[in-house]
Amino acid sequence: MSTDTGTGTDTEAASSGSGSPSSSINLESVRAIAKKDFQDSVRSWMFWGLSLFFFFLLVSVTGGISYFNEEIAAEGVTTEVLVLYVSQITRLAIPLIALLLGWKAIAGERETGSIKILLSLPHSRKDVLLGKLIGRSAVLSLSLVVGFVLAAAIVAILLGGFDIVDYGSLLLMAIVYGIAYTSIAVSLSSITRSTTVAGAAMFGVFLTFYLVWNMIQEVFRMLMNRGTIDGVTYTGEVPGPDGMTEQTMERLPDWVLFIDMIDPGNAFQNVITMLSSAGGDELGTAYPSTWFADGVPFYLENWFSIIILLAWIVVPTAIALYRFDRVDL
Repeated sequence: MSTDTGTGTDTEAASSGSGSPSSSINLESVRAIAKKDFQDSVRSWMFWGLSLFFFFLLVSVTGGISYFNEEIAAEGVTTEVLVLYVSQITRLAIPLIALLLGWKAIAGERETGSIKILLSLPHSRKDVLLGKLIGRSAVLSLSLVVGFVLAAAIVAILLGGFDIVDYGSLLLMAIVYGIAYTSIAVSLSSITRSTTVAGAAMFGVFLTFYLVWNMIQEVFRMLMNRGTIDGVTYTGEVPGPDGMTEQTMERLPDWVLFIDMIDPGNAFQNVITMLSSAGGDELGTAYPSTWFADGVPFYLENWFSIIILLAWIVVPTAIALYRFDRVDL
């Protein structure tokens, strides 16, 4: 009898520890948590601070273009140049902001113990994770919208022209890019016990995509030159003494190029290149058509970068939903 009672008690405790309603998602609960998370950011001026940051970023870059590049303004391509410069800056700035926003999202509550109080209310762990993700994503997304909208009139005046498609494409993809990194940040925060570990994880993510990932192609090229991996031969034109001549060369295999494509920053700029007239070879990942005798594989096309960015939102969240249900708080 006592053995059965002990087992039952242990089972109940385990169930309570993981949250009995943790396998379900209550949309009202998710909305309530997201609303509170967003309101807390507004009260702390985080939202308005980010809005002003994006506003001044756009205005300062536009001012620089109009002042130092009068010939560009005369050619009427200033919005393209603005998108080019701002996308390169936001490629670095947005991940930093998103990782900082998500750093303490759940790890901070676990460290202080307030997560247990939150879960004592009719909220499941999934509700908490999704609510935090939506709340932090809303802070970043709406601050981008406010910053871009407030800057639009000044940008149009300074540039003397305004391409709403290019400008809107940059805003749209900046939002998606920001949500992708927020998903990574909140997901990592949910599976770390302390803000110190969470902070180290965020720093590791940033280093991975801004240091390690940039060296991946060089590492694989070195392995290809040593014969460790097989390259792909193609025929290209090279300058010679008698003009351009065809020559057989070797490039990295498609799977290595795909690894380079799945960097969120590359995906972000690839989609901007596709949606707007900005960038060209200066933005995103561009491969010479001569590399592909049978055409560019679909997963190396710019449009596929949309799927890559969406995957960076869905996959970390899905992993975190599964893992957070099972961690010991």
